[in-house]
Amino acid sequence: MSDAATVNRLPASETSTGIPSAKLGMWVFLASEVMFFAGLIGAYLVLRMGATEWPAPGALLNVPLTALNTFFLICSSVTMVLAYAAIHHRNDQRGLRNYLAATTAIGALFLGIQVFEYSKLIHHGLTISSSLFGNCFFTLTGFHGAHVFGGVVTMLIITLQAFRGRFSSDRHLAVEAAGLYWHFVDLVWIILFTIVYLL
Repeated sequence: MSDAATVNRLPASETSTGIPSAKLGMWVFLASEVMFFAGLIGAYLVLRMGATEWPAPGALLNVPLTALNTFFLICSSVTMVLAYAAIHHRNDQRGLRNYLAATTAIGALFLGIQVFEYSKLIHHGLTISSSLFGNCFFTLTGFHGAHVFGGVVTMLIITLQAFRGRFSSDRHLAVEAAGLYWHFVDLVWIILFTIVYLL
């Protein structure tokens, strides 16, 4: 049987690898996102190492508040894992809804704290155009914040679908794909927090 015929006999939701197309698409998307953030982080490190002067992050940024915000985002990864486990292993509709709602709420809280931090920094004169550090800081954290916002919107949609009973133990691919994205966003933030706020 030819490869084309084999592909045509596969379920519509699967690729020739046996991986569901939505899941494979998410992995490909995340691979492109890895390259995107790797470029940004690489540029930041080159600029920082080449700069004659660079402010101590602790002197400008609220490191304790952002550390707490980082903890919140890590907690949201935990609730996302629990949401997936609830529907995949136990078909626990209530657990899925509660954990997805918690993930969405914590993501929104993270964004709220970031907006608060931005307002304080801008009030004290640090903007994207005020210095090289300001440009790097707002570019890196801003792009990440945009990704978190997209994740929160996605989580909200999936949570609403969960309340309508769309998912089950054998039909939860959207939850899994959203979880992959959310864990990626969390991992990127841990890297950004380390290199921007702590080093």
